[in-house]
Amino acid sequence: MVNRKELDPEESPGARFAHRLRTLRDERGWTQDELGERMGCTGTHISAVETGRRPPTPRFAASADRVFGTGDRLERQGRAVWASAILEGFDEFVPLEAQAAEIRLFELGIVPGLLQTPDYAAAITTGAVRRGAITEQQAGERLALHAKRQASLERTPPPLVYAVLDESCIRRPVGGSGVMAEQLDRLAAFAELPSTVLQVAPYDLGERRTFDLPVHLLTLPDRSQLAYAESAQQGRLERDIRFVQPLLTAYHQLQAEALSQAASVAVIKQVRKGTP
Repeated sequence: MVNRKELDPEESPGARFAHRLRTLRDERGWTQDELGERMGCTGTHISAVETGRRPPTPRFAASADRVFGTGDRLERQGRAVWASAILEGFDEFVPLEAQAAEIRLFELGIVPGLLQTPDYAAAITTGAVRRGAITEQQAGERLALHAKRQASLERTPPPLVYAVLDESCIRRPVGGSGVMAEQLDRLAAFAELPSTVLQVAPYDLGERRTFDLPVHLLTLPDRSQLAYAESAQQGRLERDIRFVQPLLTAYHQLQAEALSQAASVAVIKQVRKGTP
């Protein structure tokens, strides 16, 4: 098949499920449309699961087991995908982020993944493992994803990146003073890039802070826009402009209320003085 995306089944639980689904389909000589017809979905849906763009739902995995006669094997594989450290919707968001012409993000509590140093990212994932929130394997997946996302910014031309950080991001100590000092230096250097704008939303914004959860907004090369927002347990990718537009408006309001980039860097450097 021409231009067929190949997945490494060792890469992640999602890749293993996708590889197994495609293998079972190929063994029977079915097209994606033919499998979709048997499972009660579209061939496009099958394609999205086989290429890792969409995670399998419990219903999808159970239906695949029924069609292929595999008992509950795919359903069990699906559970590993659902237990992955990557929230729903984020695996679809990441390749779109890698194509985006403009990236807007807001974060609170921790420095956003695109701006984290390796040691800061490792400290965050290590903490999650110690709490039992994720496994060692999931921690590895999360760190690999951080590296992949950051590498995607190093393209020509680079995307425009607008980042608004709640003040808690720069004041919450992570990984010890040395790790935090390096992270603050990284933020100051990021602000100096010609394709970036970094702002801090100070504590005294109070109720004028427009978001209470992390938000990512993308503008793609065709000027279409989408949003990804998440809580601790759930993520959601939104493409409908009726829902994306209010988030863009709120983001612009937040930028207007936040400190200027110069003032933000000054605050970051002031906090940095308190670390070795």
